[in-house]
Amino acid sequence: MKTKRLQTDVVVVGGGMAGVCAAIAAARCGVQVVLVHDRPVLGGNSSSEVRMHICGADCSGNRNNTDSRETGILEELRLEDAVHNPQRSASMWDLLLYDKVRSEANITLLLNTYCRGVRMLAPDRIASVLASCPLTETEYIISAKVFVDCSGDGRLGAEAGAQFRTGREGRQEYGESLAPPRPDEKKLGSTILFITRKHDHPIPFVAPRWIVRFPSCQQLPHRSHNSWEYGYWWVEYGGEMDTIADGDRIRDQLLAFALGVWDHIKNSGSHPQSANWALEWIGFLPGKRESRRFIGEYVLNQRDVQQGEVFEDGVAYGGWPIDLHPPEGILSKEPPAEQIDVPLYNIPLRCLYSRNIRNLFFAGRNISATHVAFGSTRVMGTCSVVGQAAGTAAALCIQERVTPAELKQHISLLQQMLLKADAYIIGVTNSDPYDLARSAEVAASSEIPEGRVTNILNGKRRGVDTATNRWISDPKKGFPQWVELRFSREVRLREVHLVFDTGLHRPLTLTHSDSYHSRMIRGAQPETIRDYDLQLVHGRDALTIASVRNNYQRFCRHRFPAHTASALRLVVHATNGDPSARVFEIRAYETEQSV
Repeated sequence: MKTKRLQTDVVVVGGGMAGVCAAIAAARCGVQVVLVHDRPVLGGNSSSEVRMHICGADCSGNRNNTDSRETGILEELRLEDAVHNPQRSASMWDLLLYDKVRSEANITLLLNTYCRGVRMLAPDRIASVLASCPLTETEYIISAKVFVDCSGDGRLGAEAGAQFRTGREGRQEYGESLAPPRPDEKKLGSTILFITRKHDHPIPFVAPRWIVRFPSCQQLPHRSHNSWEYGYWWVEYGGEMDTIADGDRIRDQLLAFALGVWDHIKNSGSHPQSANWALEWIGFLPGKRESRRFIGEYVLNQRDVQQGEVFEDGVAYGGWPIDLHPPEGILSKEPPAEQIDVPLYNIPLRCLYSRNIRNLFFAGRNISATHVAFGSTRVMGTCSVVGQAAGTAAALCIQERVTPAELKQHISLLQQMLLKADAYIIGVTNSDPYDLARSAEVAASSEIPEGRVTNILNGKRRGVDTATNRWISDPKKGFPQWVELRFSREVRLREVHLVFDTGLHRPLTLTHSDSYHSRMIRGAQPETIRDYDLQLVHGRDALTIASVRNNYQRFCRHRFPAHTASALRLVVHATNGDPSARVFEIRAYETEQSV
């Protein structure tokens, strides 16, 4: 083994969705990042190795018209996938994530490389990560100022001595009615998924001798299996074991269960319509749900989630149900899940850093939460926005030369940085002092009563309750339509941000489930502005500084050489299908300084 030493600002361990979003967020804030991932592809449970679709707050409950789909980096990735992967290929999703990370000049990506230890600068401060890549016979010593554990299992934090817990808290510890009477080491189990395909002729299935057989549907109580194209999340096991140390045993047993379910469908005689269906793919990497949860300055709990808590130091949000499974998994005779709908709730910064390791953030399913609250925060949509928050916070720690705990003194700045990057925090609106649009007058070619043009300046980037918070042009007037910001003085603009409507009230993700897929629009979202010109107005002259065609993204940033202007005009020529132009926000900057 040869040894390489790397020096960087931030190390992110774990390249699942939390780690990908954390690394991209930190890099876009201008700091150097090394992303260490122990698999050959990025994406964690969403990758081609596991193939679970990304669930989030948009998949649960009555939102009272609130747009709940996650924005920021995750929305950017989902929109790219919807447009460029209509065939719903798991490998194309792998490629998209790889390309996005590789395209960030500030990220050094180390695939097939696992964190095996740390070196400490002091008992409460990490100096470097020790990592190993067997494929290249390389040992890495990666030194940094700030570390982010997005490894799921919390390997980095555990090696550093960060406090964590496993299993379930007792009911009295946090006053949680959904917790067991006494604490225990039981967890949510893991799942192996499979994908099948229908052919034009019968295809037999000969099962290995070691499968677990389910002779009749009575052996699978409460577990619907009438749709066969995509395997079953309820093929779950390992909740009564050590989900880390017993990982190989859990995988072997899950293969026996998953193939046993498919054998039941094909060979029990209960499902004769399955004759032409054949197994296309089965995972050999279980999708793990639960292992370590770190202890932060605050521990999110059932009350916070169910009451829709709005923390002053909120940096991300959740909204998936409290989704708890029996630890026995597929062997349980009880229903496979108990889901309790919750409102949207903030996740505070204090849940994202260690209370005893001074330079350690964490993001993903390992954040500081009780087992019950984790039942909501653990899904990948929520993990992604938490990752973006942690990566941004890590970058701000570098820039301000503070520890994660000291970052509380800069919470408003952190929140504004996140909003500027299209994240959402409940109760926080745009207050960027460098955004000239906030003091401009706004006018439009047309509007409708529920979509007044003044909404563009209210600092909100999604519909909340009954407020649309967007400009909507009159659909009867057709195109082109325009909206214009008029400044009280001449300005020298050099940067403009546009936030368009992408149908946040709908789910959008790559899924191999046909029924879930039917709820989505795979392609450019019809509400989104497709063709537009961005113009700087100075006197009677209008200079077009951007002419965009075939746009499908929600958040569009335009940077250009500084020009004098008295107004900024967006001219909309077409959408991707909607008869109205729809814009949430326009920001305008004349200085390179900004939040």
